[in-house]
Amino acid sequence: MDNLFKKNAIILFQGDSITDCGRNRDDPDDLGDGYTNQIARTLSDRYSQCSIRFINQGISGDKIRDLNIRWERDCIDIKPDLLSILIGVNDTLITPAVQFEKEYRTLLNRTTKAMDSRIILCEPFLLLEDNNIYRNDLNPKIEIVQKLSEEFSTLLLPLDKIFRESCSLHPLKYWAPDGVHPTPAGHALIAQSWIEYVDKNLSNYKY
Repeated sequence: MDNLFKKNAIILFQGDSITDCGRNRDDPDDLGDGYTNQIARTLSDRYSQCSIRFINQGISGDKIRDLNIRWERDCIDIKPDLLSILIGVNDTLITPAVQFEKEYRTLLNRTTKAMDSRIILCEPFLLLEDNNIYRNDLNPKIEIVQKLSEEFSTLLLPLDKIFRESCSLHPLKYWAPDGVHPTPAGHALIAQSWIEYVDKNLSNYKY
């Protein structure tokens, strides 16, 4: 199997509690108990000769403005080869869509000017039925993430679509009982989707 990643590549995960998932913030190697850990285990085994370093800087409760506040220390100084961002659900009913777009664009401008990293934007998701205030508020923010992905030529992992389609196989509570925080099965779905997406879309690159 060809190596997708260069020797000692750094993969950095950024986001909120879905990414944080109980990690020990005093231990830089602790990835938490969620999808980041599952991705790391799989890719470490698959590309063992590459000695990939995985870093989880997700912080529970973070919104897009919080990422901007800590971005220099928690991203740019790290200089990842591959950066994965999953943010937005905590902005629901708090951050107006116009402000969300402005702050997310600022974040991506800072990133692309400071680093030559490949970026994966993950759609925020909310496993609730349609036609409620939470879903109606998040939908425009998902469209903003899609728009910014195209504008900045990033990869886009359509997690909201993936989860909504998966709800035809199992009920909402199977994936995320509160609609936000995934079960182990939900984290496994994110990890599997992320890995498949990277394999498919980064095959012409080496990071």
